Amino acid sequence: MRQATITRTTSETEIEVTLNLDGTGVYDNRTGVGFFDHMLDQLSRHSLIDLTVRATGDLHIDDHHTVEDTGIAIGQALTQALGDKRGIRRYGSCLLAMDDAQVRCALDLSGRAFLICNLDMPTEKIGAFDTQLVREFFQALSSHGGITLHIDRLHGFNSHHIAEAAFKSVARALREAVEPDPRMEGALPSTKGAL
Repeated sequence: MRQATITRTTSETEIEVTLNLDGTGVYDNRTGVGFFDHMLDQLSRHSLIDLTVRATGDLHIDDHHTVEDTGIAIGQALTQALGDKRGIRRYGSCLLAMDDAQVRCALDLSGRAFLICNLDMPTEKIGAFDTQLVREFFQALSSHGGITLHIDRLHGFNSHHIAEAAFKSVARALREAVEPDPRMEGALPSTKGAL
């Protein structure tokens, strides 16, 4: 059905993620971390993947566990919704400009997790949000979604714009990769016979 719901409960967080790969980009994300919710909204809207996230975490410590565990749960939901990956395009890329920022993303839904993340944020914070958590989210998404994910900042001096351009470029690349390929007719996009 290309849909999934994942619940992840630890001593640090409780996360529920529901997604639909064949959606229209409808989102309802509530993690308690305002900037992160804004980024998840971008991920949904620009990938056209419907996404609902409910997260309760130990925010009295910091945002790290909530952001990382949400990335884990979204990655697991993507894996479940994609199933055996028959008929999908598999690869996606996007070169995205947002004001001063230009970010490039290329990804492969290979089942082999690997992250290259060269975003180099010029500030440590975006409001109260720790900019290091952008990489933590993408690491968790890559690891648990089995995604080879490359994200590179080509230009940019505003951390908010760089982070948002990164989420949007990943979203656009995901949109391309998860789409059914009409020329594949349910075939596996690999010569290995498995992904």
